[in-house]
Amino acid sequence: MIYRVSLLRGRLLVFCAIVMSALVLRLAVTSFSPLASAISEELGFTSTLVGVFGMMPTAMFALFGFATPFLARRWGLETTALVAMLMAGVGMAARAFVSDTWVLLALSALALGGMGIGNVVIPPLVKRYFSDRLAVVSSLYIVGVQLGTIAPAFVAVPLADAYGWRVSIGVWAVLGFAAALPWVVVLLCRRGAVPQNDRVATAPQAHGQVWRSPVGWGMAGMFGMTSLVTYSMFTWIPDILGDAGASPAFGGAMVGLFSLMGLVGAFGGPTLCARMNNPFPAVLACATCMLVGFAGLWLAPMSVPILWIVLLGLGPSTFPMALTLINLRTRTQAGSSALSGFTQGVGYAVACLGPLLFGVLHDATTGWTASFGLLVLAVALLVAGGYHACKPRALEDSWHRVDADEEDLPAR
Repeated sequence: MIYRVSLLRGRLLVFCAIVMSALVLRLAVTSFSPLASAISEELGFTSTLVGVFGMMPTAMFALFGFATPFLARRWGLETTALVAMLMAGVGMAARAFVSDTWVLLALSALALGGMGIGNVVIPPLVKRYFSDRLAVVSSLYIVGVQLGTIAPAFVAVPLADAYGWRVSIGVWAVLGFAAALPWVVVLLCRRGAVPQNDRVATAPQAHGQVWRSPVGWGMAGMFGMTSLVTYSMFTWIPDILGDAGASPAFGGAMVGLFSLMGLVGAFGGPTLCARMNNPFPAVLACATCMLVGFAGLWLAPMSVPILWIVLLGLGPSTFPMALTLINLRTRTQAGSSALSGFTQGVGYAVACLGPLLFGVLHDATTGWTASFGLLVLAVALLVAGGYHACKPRALEDSWHRVDADEEDLPAR
């Protein structure tokens, strides 16, 4: 039985730390992308390197998805979160002053690495401090991620026009350093009073067992295919609509609408997962939205384009659902940390290929049919992964042994 207390009683500082950290997790991505052409003109790097910058977010998220559970086991969850925010802040601030392409690439990797660590470490932190309010806190931090994705994309160009691209990509470092401050205070407050369950959060057994669990692979499939579809649409919506006669401004606006629809899933997805014993019907509904949106963009893109984009924006509600299921399908903090790292490590590694393959298939066939075929396959794999991820069972059920004193929350 879970004892429910008021949401913030005794936890206000950690709540602020989690929400502020969530705002940071995409800043280095969407503050850079709108300015890539302008930056390349000044620093003199090629379009190939622009593509490398485009693939870096998912690549770094994947790399640190695998590495973060080991860092958390060594340092603890709170210290790992602090390091993540400092990496993000330093990387974003320092890259605003560079004049060399490779240094810019390295500092971008530093910032994105910190964000990749934050992606993985926040779900087990939510589980540690808010196990009685998983749906509410998960919704709030996922909304924070979405806002941190949308805001820089809308203001990057106006800021660059007014103050230059260096200010536009560097100003977001302030949020990274601000998000580090509450973690410093949390660690100072906990000095000499380490909670008894810290050993649970760093237990080593989870990190090997998750690779052999159907829950782990189901979660990775659901998360990875959602990310593949999402990043493909972020990249290619303007070109798809442009081929159908839309203006660049309209294509950009549709990318903005696609991003805004993510807020609907951020509010609703965690609640659905928490209230449904098996939320697989919601996964099927999201998959249907994606398929209808694909069909509309393929067959009649300019007939009702706003409808197609709204449906496509609702489809990736499986993203916040997957992040919430990380905690609902684990009983221990060790399990949550391991499942978060595995899900996001494998998921983002696969997502790297989405925009690239979508474009390769378009170039090879001089049309969009094969490219949309790739996304239909991704949705099929998403549904298969969601079937296993949504079953009401826990990751620890597949372990050979779970110590009774490690169990802190029943799987939903």
